[in-house]
Amino acid sequence: MTRAPRWRSGYAIACRAITFRFESGPWLILMFNSAVFKKLEKNDFRTLTGIEVGMKSYQWVPLEMLPSFAKLREKEVSYRIRRLLEFGLVRKTSMPYEGCKIYFKGYDTLALGTLTRRGLSAIGERIGVGKESVVYEGIYDGEPVILKFHRAGQTSFKQVTRQRDTGTRDHWIFIAGRAAEREHEALVALHGSVAVPRCVDHNRHIVVMSVAPGIELSKTTVDDPGWFLDRIIEQIGKAYEHGFVHSDLSEYNVFVSPAGVEIIDWPGYVTTRHPNVDFLLDRDVKNILTFFNRKYGTVRDCKKVVEYVKCPGRVSIP
Repeated sequence: MTRAPRWRSGYAIACRAITFRFESGPWLILMFNSAVFKKLEKNDFRTLTGIEVGMKSYQWVPLEMLPSFAKLREKEVSYRIRRLLEFGLVRKTSMPYEGCKIYFKGYDTLALGTLTRRGLSAIGERIGVGKESVVYEGIYDGEPVILKFHRAGQTSFKQVTRQRDTGTRDHWIFIAGRAAEREHEALVALHGSVAVPRCVDHNRHIVVMSVAPGIELSKTTVDDPGWFLDRIIEQIGKAYEHGFVHSDLSEYNVFVSPAGVEIIDWPGYVTTRHPNVDFLLDRDVKNILTFFNRKYGTVRDCKKVVEYVKCPGRVSIP
């Protein structure tokens, strides 16, 4: 039987919609009105950055301290805050003191501003929305890429912080930023040894990565399920050999193609030194085996598969 997947559903991966350009650079279309991004000036970005810096110490950044954070004069900061409020990029409070903060619209703006200076030239269609991320197609240095906007913290703060090392800062944007940083760390460490996307760039809560070949495992039917299951088990073993366990593996974050498989979504990884690593590895393996058993009737012994994962060079795939 052929090893190629039979494409019953899914989406085309290649970028289909290239954003508009204007003389000063790319016009990025995203979660907010693109005209806002086009109107922003240097001191708008400096003010947003100043608020971001202040939020590392304050829930609401005191307006009286913002000029020092933004390195702008008080009058200029007041003008910029009015503009940013009008654009919907900041929020302001008067209780218990006058202060402001940014949420994801402002954080998106800061990250995109940095990435456009580095090589991001276009954003196409939104291709996925998860409980903790939004994914877009894009162009970076002339090549198709995936842009993953982390949104960790918008679902349940207690759930996110219980499952992941989010650091001590509890602003939603920083929780999302830490998730993106963790995913970046995993992709850089594993790429070349494990079938994961190549990390192209990373800033704040956005990870720019190569396009995963093929289609999501949950959205297709493959003609040789045993072969694909073996490839997934191999990659779990290689990741474990390099000290990583995915900890949230399922049919929704495995891509399949005639060439093999690629595993995505790594912000929740744990190292093999984690106290619960055996439980998390066992859960990953069970999730994959349960899917193949339910959909294809392919049966494997979970205990033997876990034993293989822990020493892939010494035993054959059970």
